[in-house]
Amino acid sequence: MDPLTDVLELARVAGAVMAHLVAHEPWGLAVDPQPGATFHAVLAGTCWLHTADTPPSRLMPGDVVLLPTNLAHTLSSTPDAPATPLESTIRTGARTPEGAIELPGEGAVTRLLCGSYDYDHEVAHPLLSLLPGVLYLRAGVTADDGAVGATLRLLQLELGDGQPGSRAAVARLIDLLFVQLVRAWMNTAHDGEVSWLRALHDPVVAEALALLHQQPQRDWTVDALAEEAHVSRAALTRRFTKLVGEPPVSYLTRWRMDVAAKRLRTTDDPVSVIANSVGYTSEYAFSRAFSRARGQPPGRYRTRARAGRAA
Repeated sequence: MDPLTDVLELARVAGAVMAHLVAHEPWGLAVDPQPGATFHAVLAGTCWLHTADTPPSRLMPGDVVLLPTNLAHTLSSTPDAPATPLESTIRTGARTPEGAIELPGEGAVTRLLCGSYDYDHEVAHPLLSLLPGVLYLRAGVTADDGAVGATLRLLQLELGDGQPGSRAAVARLIDLLFVQLVRAWMNTAHDGEVSWLRALHDPVVAEALALLHQQPQRDWTVDALAEEAHVSRAALTRRFTKLVGEPPVSYLTRWRMDVAAKRLRTTDDPVSVIANSVGYTSEYAFSRAFSRARGQPPGRYRTRARAGRAA
């Protein structure tokens, strides 16, 4: 298992379709802030995306845009087209025979797939916070475009044919699309930018991250980690801190708390067992570290997390 897979599985990133749209000009849709991330894929035609903080940007066929944060935005046929709320359009819009929502008009047609990604907000990993406020993947611009294009074509087939299992297939493809978007960002982030994502491209730091993820229970020191990565202690600390944004031991502590938090929510394992699984031989020391990271001791965290799921 690689660190990116670890984080995506721990955060439980899961996608869902908000709307499959067939929009005839003129049209405009206002998208309210969502609890997680939002994405839009242009299956055919063109449209404009703009937020309060950015000028309108034209989206072309095959373009995908991801808004990882809770950000209101507008999609429209022209930069100045009036917009109606997407939520009400989903509730009241007319449906095509294939089940898409149709926005009537006399002009050119744009086909859009709008969706969202939910994730576990309790996981305090830098992955989602490091993504830009608006992430564009332009068709034909990056090496990742071929894979994304293939996913979009499969999505169009599944959305249109109504075969048994199509909803499940669409859900899996949307999850795949998120991984592809993150990969594309990893491959295009600027040199020198502090980014956990870019760290995965550095052979030394990637090796160190993989070791910490695979063996969080090990009694790691920087010297031991450096020996495994075949570099000096100073070189590892410098490269790790530059790319990840924090020293190896600080990262390890946070990763251990993320793993422990998931086990507290999803298993009945005793706190002592969970503590041992993330490298703490003392339940007291683990409880102190967990309380610093999560603001409450493990037992209370488990009780509140389960009460929240049951509510």
